[in-house]
Amino acid sequence: MFINRYQELAALERMFQSEIAEFFVLYGRRRVGKTELLSRFCKDKRSIYFLASQLKEQDHLQQLTETARHVINDPLLQSLAFNDWESALIYFAQQAQEERLVLVLDEFQYLCEDNAALPSLIQRFWDLHGKNSKLFLILCGSQVSFMEREVLAERSPLYGRRTGQLRLMSLSYRDSGYFFSQYPAKQKLIAYGILGGIPAYLNQFTLRSSNYSQSMLEQCIKDELLTPQGYLFDEVNFLLRTELREPRTYASLLHAIAGGATRLNEISQRIGIDSTSVNKYLSVLRELGLVKRETPITDRAPQKSRKGLYKISDNYVKFWFRFVLPNRSLIESGNTDLVYEQMIAPNLSHYMGEIFEDVCRQYISLYWDEKLKVAPKRVGAHWESNLELDVLTENVDESHWFGECKWWKAPVGENILNRLIEKAAQVPDSWKQTPRYILFSANGFTEVLRERAEKEHICLIEVNDLF
Repeated sequence: MFINRYQELAALERMFQSEIAEFFVLYGRRRVGKTELLSRFCKDKRSIYFLASQLKEQDHLQQLTETARHVINDPLLQSLAFNDWESALIYFAQQAQEERLVLVLDEFQYLCEDNAALPSLIQRFWDLHGKNSKLFLILCGSQVSFMEREVLAERSPLYGRRTGQLRLMSLSYRDSGYFFSQYPAKQKLIAYGILGGIPAYLNQFTLRSSNYSQSMLEQCIKDELLTPQGYLFDEVNFLLRTELREPRTYASLLHAIAGGATRLNEISQRIGIDSTSVNKYLSVLRELGLVKRETPITDRAPQKSRKGLYKISDNYVKFWFRFVLPNRSLIESGNTDLVYEQMIAPNLSHYMGEIFEDVCRQYISLYWDEKLKVAPKRVGAHWESNLELDVLTENVDESHWFGECKWWKAPVGENILNRLIEKAAQVPDSWKQTPRYILFSANGFTEVLRERAEKEHICLIEVNDLF
């Protein structure tokens, strides 16, 4: 399935139509959909798409030659093979003198493993030949740290050559829901809470459950996460080993956060490493998009705030460290059903509570124009010792949304609205101007609350509204 990515495709199409040399860098974590995006873009275009692997340079060049022969109708190419990268790239630039040619080098980090000088070679090629042609060169990689350090950073030989770049991010909760068109809205959210917005993970569940049933979602969890042969059983370790030099240390950090250690000193104590070192590790995880640091939206200096909380930002990673890793021995000994029934099912509703809050904030950020009618400048939450607001926003018209999000089995009633209004009166004075109230519920609202909301212009959002 190919979901959304309309803006990304449109940006690539605009560059393709420019008729001048283009040098684009695309990167993002494993399984996020980079290859699918590029395949869709290259379709029906004069393009050479080359996917690298962990081979020697001569093997890569031989494969590149074979790939090019299927695209370029040149008798000379049928009788020669590229012996080095410089000659290969110059040849492609010559083929792009009059007609656009797209050249994609996917998994670029593997090409550099056997030739660390490749970025310098490409820089020399681009300056002397590439930029004077109609070549559309795309470097793509799934090792985020490598791409940012060796391709995009100021110290890289390629710095300043690119004409565009994109870090491909995971899909929103709503786009993720398109993978489960047969599911009710609440079950779409549960699937998103387990898998996040990574297309490959979502698609794996889709392959298992073309028609929705409660038991089918449960079976997908068991088959893909709770059996040693499952596609997602060990995916976290693959991800950490791909990106990090000390995967065990980072795994311990993520396990501590998933277990409830959200402050720097708590994480430090949990894993037995000093807070200065922990802070450095956390910075790396934040750059990779696996961890986020949240502060109250009302804080004037969030970088210095002592109220900062660390949370796992990727739902699949969060679920894996919360439920799979602690029960790994049971899973490997064949106790799949026991782990699900005793460890996951009783705790899934509590786990989804925080996921639901994040989804509600996404809704305000991305889909505010559907029901809210006022655009937010900033969306966040607020907390202090005796006060917690799931949603607090600063809007373009100087108003503020105050919100509560309830992943309950029962409908939300007037008492929650009354409590929200009381909480709104306790925030700093600068945030009290023009308050607006919004309630999110996984299981609807009482009739009394609906009637009051209509009179007082309170916004009520149910799970179907989220989609």
